[in-house]
Amino acid sequence: MALHLRGTLLPGGTPRDLWLLGDRITFDRPSGAADTVADGGFLLPGLVDVHTHPGATEGDDPVFDTEVFAEQIAAHRDAGTTALRFPGLLGEVPASLRDAPDAPRMITAGRWLAWAGLSQSAGFHTVTDDLVAAAVAEAKAHDGWCKIMGDWDFEAEPVPYEMVRTVVEAVHAAGARVAAHCQSAAGVLGAARAGVDSIEHGMGMPEQCIGLMAEHGTSYVPTLTAFADFAANVKSTPRGTLIRDGYRTMIRRVREAHDAGVTVLAGTDSAPYGNVATEVEHLIAAGLPPEAAVGAASWTAREFLGLGGLVEGGFADVTVYDADPRLEPGVLRHPRRIVLRGRVIR
Repeated sequence: MALHLRGTLLPGGTPRDLWLLGDRITFDRPSGAADTVADGGFLLPGLVDVHTHPGATEGDDPVFDTEVFAEQIAAHRDAGTTALRFPGLLGEVPASLRDAPDAPRMITAGRWLAWAGLSQSAGFHTVTDDLVAAAVAEAKAHDGWCKIMGDWDFEAEPVPYEMVRTVVEAVHAAGARVAAHCQSAAGVLGAARAGVDSIEHGMGMPEQCIGLMAEHGTSYVPTLTAFADFAANVKSTPRGTLIRDGYRTMIRRVREAHDAGVTVLAGTDSAPYGNVATEVEHLIAAGLPPEAAVGAASWTAREFLGLGGLVEGGFADVTVYDADPRLEPGVLRHPRRIVLRGRVIR
């Protein structure tokens, strides 16, 4: 039986009826019976977290655990987050979880790829001498994305610009995209010059990067949620000052990037899972217009990932709220109805 929803569609703001036939949306009333699952309220394309790393066990030597992964993606789903991008995972998503009818849609990018020439890396990184070949291989093996470490230590040299540019050219030639972790000023500048597809974090981003990102069509995923408490409580040491100042720079760059036409997206990079509403609130506090901030976790993010919004033939992922989240962002924490892949989750 078809599902029927009536409400104000966002971002357009038009009251409409829509029907879900399996995993697709239609605005043409089907001939058969339909079950009305939402009557009134505000209808959003299902929420998205574009930067999350579920599945890792706790401790100094984390490994990928499928039970932990299942629990954490379920937390995302139960909060109305119907699509997830993983810019780095410790293992492969089992097909049984990826294809489950109640699982969020997943965009994978393989492992964190760290060039062997970086002065420091973390235990969860995959260190490689041939960053170009590794990036292309990961992108081809996954969902058209790879994740490279543009830098790691704040004060050490990043991956050379020429190498990042070669990675971008090779991955783009393969029809895929590059996400780059960057924290140091030099690392962010190199990634922006090279034309990566998304800059993750961007702590210490020089002002000149904004124009470069706009020129190359690079999106910005600041992951403010992951740094907010850390930056507020860091000790007043030279390194702590770097972190605090870097976080403040990230906040400034959010609005500057938006004003320059850069796509800003919502990614949490932190627990608790299913907390993208917090990132939306941080983006608004940083000066992003509320509609853009909500879009960063909904329609804009879905377009960025190729998932589309509430359109004819679109995927049947809908979250329903009692109030307009552009006016009351806190309502994102309280979805009245969640529909994922055409199935009512709540």
